[in-house]
Amino acid sequence: MSESPRATVTVFASPASWIESDAVAQCHQVAALDGMIHVAGMPDLHPGKGAPIGAAMTSRVLYPFLVGSDIGCGIAVFPMRLKRPVPGKLAARFPDLDHPPEPDDPAWSAVSGDIPAGHTEGLGTVGRGNHFAELARVDAVLAADHAERLGLAAGDLVLIVHSGSRGLGERILRDHTEVHGAGPAPDPAAYLARHDEAVRWGSLNRRLMAARIAYALGTEPTAPIVDECHNSVEVRDGGYLHRKGAARGDGRDVLIAGTRGTHSFLVATHAGPEAGHSVAHGAGRKMSRADALRRGKAKHTVEELRRTPVGSLVVCGDRQLLFEEAPTAYKRIEQVVGDLTEHGLATPIATTVPLVTYKTAAAAPRDRGRQRRGR
Repeated sequence: MSESPRATVTVFASPASWIESDAVAQCHQVAALDGMIHVAGMPDLHPGKGAPIGAAMTSRVLYPFLVGSDIGCGIAVFPMRLKRPVPGKLAARFPDLDHPPEPDDPAWSAVSGDIPAGHTEGLGTVGRGNHFAELARVDAVLAADHAERLGLAAGDLVLIVHSGSRGLGERILRDHTEVHGAGPAPDPAAYLARHDEAVRWGSLNRRLMAARIAYALGTEPTAPIVDECHNSVEVRDGGYLHRKGAARGDGRDVLIAGTRGTHSFLVATHAGPEAGHSVAHGAGRKMSRADALRRGKAKHTVEELRRTPVGSLVVCGDRQLLFEEAPTAYKRIEQVVGDLTEHGLATPIATTVPLVTYKTAAAAPRDRGRQRRGR
């Protein structure tokens, strides 16, 4: 019996990009799995738990662990209509996205039909880690035709929501790994059915949070102009295309997130099969959370991290998360987007600059006092 040809690995990054050797090594480890065909690393590539983040991985078999636990995690962009946006006043009006909306919250009007998988736990909440909701302003228009197609102009306000399937995706992966570990799905159709529900749930969750924020800020909810997930798997060309921290790049519009203290980029995509029909999903970490916490505490106070280099405000009551998600923990978004452009995978449409970034509910006054005394 002849052996199958070894899977190929391509990393779409320039020599100037920050790509850890551990991340490239993980790409090759994945490429060595049974049935793998090709691994495409994006310019935001960085090491993950068992598999690289920022990669599109094509295989003849379906590996749930390559998608991970936050199935359907993604980024949606909603136009916002606000008069005279003052960051300080708006930050104080953001709803508590750590807890679900009350039953009488008008935001529930964003939910029509059945809730995917009947999963109501955590619906309307943002989650932890790198998830966020951000009110931003369109700063520069880089491709007027694409911006006009999306209905955007310089100075317009948008709401960017980054979140996923919360406990639903975790349950789906756990049910698989408890029996099969990191092995392939024995019944791909059954996994895909649950996966697709989690993807729909993630999209619904982003829309519900956007409606909550719109009403809290005194405006009406809008439909998203962009909503792309970056943890998923699809059947494509007779195989399974897994994306872990990579957005669909086959003609979609994608928001590639920078950090709470830098620009983000809206791009039009045109990635082919060598790139796994995918593009980067964000700046990508260059520091572990432990390193970011240690280095940040040596350089900054909590209060300093609540105001960013671009003058925006950060709503976050979790002081550890403030350090872990500091802008310095991430790669340069300009380099990431530049690499995508250089390799012909995307065309930048516009940049956005943060005004208010929500991570977790703000600490209560008593907690803030305790944080100041304990600093």
